[in-house]
Amino acid sequence: MANYDILGNIAIVKFPKEAKKNEKLKKANELLENKSIKTVLEKTNKVSGRLRTIKTKYLAGEETKIAEYKENGCLFRFNVETCYFSPRLANERLGVAKMTKKGENVLIMFAGVGPFSVILAKVAKPKRIISIELGRECCKYAEENVVKNKVENIVKVLQGDVKRIIPKLGKEKFDLIVMPRPNLKETFLGDALTVSKKGTRIVYYGFCSEEKKDEMVEGLLKEAKKYKRKMKIIRVLEAGDIAPYEHRYRIEMVVQK
Repeated sequence: MANYDILGNIAIVKFPKEAKKNEKLKKANELLENKSIKTVLEKTNKVSGRLRTIKTKYLAGEETKIAEYKENGCLFRFNVETCYFSPRLANERLGVAKMTKKGENVLIMFAGVGPFSVILAKVAKPKRIISIELGRECCKYAEENVVKNKVENIVKVLQGDVKRIIPKLGKEKFDLIVMPRPNLKETFLGDALTVSKKGTRIVYYGFCSEEKKDEMVEGLLKEAKKYKRKMKIIRVLEAGDIAPYEHRYRIEMVVQK
């Protein structure tokens, strides 16, 4: 059975290995019956690398890789091959936006084309959002999306590695830090803690099986101690599957010292 994601005007389909060309074209034409879908692409590899990119193959409809996507009342434009974007995180982004308070200083790490940054700005009206992303093309689209959604007075996009950008923020401390990080071994928690103060809330996304969830959470608390900081876990929520028996978890924490 084929699985697919719809990113506005583009449907990206993942077929089983045994699928034949005529079966793929049939599925593509079925998807095009949805008038909002203008292009159907086949996903030809898994998400890979720190930039979380994919490769696709054109199947049917308009020949483009530029998505025009609407979510939570916000508009986003991006290249589906060069910019990571998961429509499955729509409820996550809205959930975090509802946690955000008016007038807060917010840091978004691994911000991509700006979905968390823009939606938080639009929904919660914080004082300021710093949106850090490594990928140059993602940042180009993030800046475009910030302007498109009229939140340029709130969101500032910074391109670069969080390890290099965060030390340049000086003595600034944030009320809320959101970490929709890639599925990498490194936690980047130490980088977040350098711009945290007592009371800072951290929303961390981690990946593991259900059996290892408690171990992952304990690991974060132990890591904080290495930096002579103390954190309290507020709650741990499942935020979607990434593979059979592998889940994404949203871990909400508050810095106590």
